[in-house]
Amino acid sequence: MAFLTLDYQAVRDGILRDIANQPRSDGQVPNVALDGDYAIRANATGSAIEGLYQHQQWIVRQLFADTADTDYLERFGARYKIYRLQAVAATGSIDFSGTPGAAVPIGTASTTIDGVAFVTTAASVIGAGGTVNIAAQASLAGAAGNKLAGTALTLTAAPPGVLSQAAINTMTGGADAETNAALLARILFRLQNPPCGGAAHDYYAWAIEVSGVSAAYVYSNRRGLGTTDVIILTNGGLPSAGLVASVQSHIDGVRPVQADFLVFAPTAVAANITATLTLAAGYVLADVAAAINTVLDAYFATLKPGDTCYINRIRAIISDTPGVLDFNLTAPAGNVATLVDATHTEIAVKGVVTLT
Repeated sequence: MAFLTLDYQAVRDGILRDIANQPRSDGQVPNVALDGDYAIRANATGSAIEGLYQHQQWIVRQLFADTADTDYLERFGARYKIYRLQAVAATGSIDFSGTPGAAVPIGTASTTIDGVAFVTTAASVIGAGGTVNIAAQASLAGAAGNKLAGTALTLTAAPPGVLSQAAINTMTGGADAETNAALLARILFRLQNPPCGGAAHDYYAWAIEVSGVSAAYVYSNRRGLGTTDVIILTNGGLPSAGLVASVQSHIDGVRPVQADFLVFAPTAVAANITATLTLAAGYVLADVAAAINTVLDAYFATLKPGDTCYINRIRAIISDTPGVLDFNLTAPAGNVATLVDATHTEIAVKGVVTLT
């Protein structure tokens, strides 16, 4: 049975009741009216006792990870060497254009229309075709740095011979600092799955404690008896080669030395979507398309390596979007299947979405 704590009014009423039950020596009943001296003292005492009850309740909440406040949640995780993952800057590359031979130095800055800044992490020159692809990263850590291919950029100060307009080629892997919910999930996973010296759940725990990893999938004996493979994902797209190498290095340092272990980035199988929409009066194609893409992004985020992207789910997303009266879906032609086996590590991703 739960222990019920009293509020200050209940404590006050209890005090006044006890006082009223103690007659004075002259046989008179004490005056316990709410505007009397006894009531004033009882109110003050009741308020103080209620505060003590509240503090005790707060202490109890800090004893359990799922109810603890932020600082105590972090202390709870530290017992198991589980620490909050810090924000990670998105990395990728940018396409520059200009006069062949023009130099693009390291540190060349550019920004998107919404103010997200990027800098090159290598130097190069414009190629004979008038373009060059150069490695870059977001100036600030966080998921805001994840951008789609083709996102327009404006150079802060274009070098001589280089056009002031550029475009994202790839930019993924940016992650915000770990939320309390995500940190709690890792702590609870550790409590429910104690380390077992190299069991499948150990590899999962080791993978997700690397900053930038949003999901991990463990496959035992995928390449043969005694092998263990981990496929990782990151926010904003597939993991970069650098993140894959970081996870491999981290797990190599903690796994059993005899284990045959590899980390993989999944191979993207793009589901290109083409549809002609009939809109209700008052709806604009750009707004409807944005709404459809938002829900499509959420759907594809639920897919794991080896999952099938079902065409009926795509149809349902389009038909359920406000403003769509009818539509004709011409791509994909059917379900988009993916495979995970000894030679494949595929995952379905949203391809080019064309809505007219």
